[in-house]
Amino acid sequence: MTESPTPDVQAGRLPAEAYAERFGDACPPLTPGQAVIEAERCLYCYDAPCQTACPTGINVPQFIRRIADGNLRGAARTILEANPLGGMCARVCPTEELCEAVCVRQTHQGKAIEIGRLQRVAVDAVMREDAAPLFQRAAPTGRKVAVVGAGPAGLACAYTLARQGHGVSLMDAHDKAGGLNEYGLASYKTAGGYAQHEIDWLMSIGGITVQTNYVLQDPAQLQALQHTHDAVFLGIGLRGVRQLGLPKEALLAGVHDAVAFIAALRQCDDLSKLPVGRRVVVIGGGMTAVDAAVQAKLLGAEQVTMVYRRGPEAMSASQVEQAWAQTHGVTLRHWMAPTALLGDTHVTGVAFDVATPGPDGQVRATRTEVIEADMVLKAIGQQLEPSPWTACGLTVEGGRIVTDAAGRTAVPGVWAGGDCCAGGRDLTVEAVEAGKQAAFSIHAFLSSEF
Repeated sequence: MTESPTPDVQAGRLPAEAYAERFGDACPPLTPGQAVIEAERCLYCYDAPCQTACPTGINVPQFIRRIADGNLRGAARTILEANPLGGMCARVCPTEELCEAVCVRQTHQGKAIEIGRLQRVAVDAVMREDAAPLFQRAAPTGRKVAVVGAGPAGLACAYTLARQGHGVSLMDAHDKAGGLNEYGLASYKTAGGYAQHEIDWLMSIGGITVQTNYVLQDPAQLQALQHTHDAVFLGIGLRGVRQLGLPKEALLAGVHDAVAFIAALRQCDDLSKLPVGRRVVVIGGGMTAVDAAVQAKLLGAEQVTMVYRRGPEAMSASQVEQAWAQTHGVTLRHWMAPTALLGDTHVTGVAFDVATPGPDGQVRATRTEVIEADMVLKAIGQQLEPSPWTACGLTVEGGRIVTDAAGRTAVPGVWAGGDCCAGGRDLTVEAVEAGKQAAFSIHAFLSSEF
């Protein structure tokens, strides 16, 4: 294959008015009438499996009953007591694999209660600008906690501690707080600037100061935080991006990390000015790969191919996410491992070994195939950059920080939670629960120190 002198990567592939429509809310909210009708389908189970399946333990039957009774404020209180980021989780949680998967209506009748959409109705009702505060902060304790990382885990930890009266210094490496919610999710999942709207609501509890563009990168900084604060929580996420390890990967134009592509899209004020290739190849099988592939297609790419090295059942993207990609014109290819990036100065394609699973369970490469591309997006996972954390005395195993069930690390007075820690499925809702539980542990520690 020879390289085209003018790779087809350009902005403005669509009429200007098409962007707002394509990147609008992927799942419009239920109307009040629809919400009541849906809520009345609930059997309000005792010892409900949906509540057990929720990582944050939301009392699902209780909040749904309150919606059926027209008590949205009471429903929201039930949700947000358990999950302070209940609005975002209502939008991005894989409910089809969690609460809705075990709903009695699903297991008996094949159609679960739309728990996620009902949750959104209730939470959105109390996050209006004219809504009265739902919770009040406890009297100030005089204790201060440093929370490093303003993603889901850090936000949940900071908010929970602030409600208990502690002062919180919330720090993040980005220009805005939000972490994954602001920079790492498809914009059609969080339309209308919802991530910042939710943060505004969380900050309204009081007692939290936010410092952006703060990067924790050496032991001296952690020691300084410990000296000026009574406890430290690390919700630093996974900053490192795994690479393909192929020649020319860092040299060819048009080869990007999918997380950077999504972040650029999320922070772009005018999507008509964001370049996208005519032929896009996304390498990976997770939710980030789906978000990147679908958004490339929505930006006007003619051909988007998502390639994964194993079969569809091994993909970390849910079946719903995979179907969403296909519905939007993304081609899914399986059992293909990249072996070379083609092109001289700009990528022109990717060579793959195509494998076939044998009857003995062994996977063998049977042929090579080239997929032409003007843009390649790598979505093969993120990882913790271990160098500063081991130097700080933290235990790192398998590329994650090791903690106990309450989030305590090997360093006294330092807790951690979210994607940076071992265990879990790197779900937003699990990060929220980790931050919440760490906050409870920190509060117990600070209370014992009085």
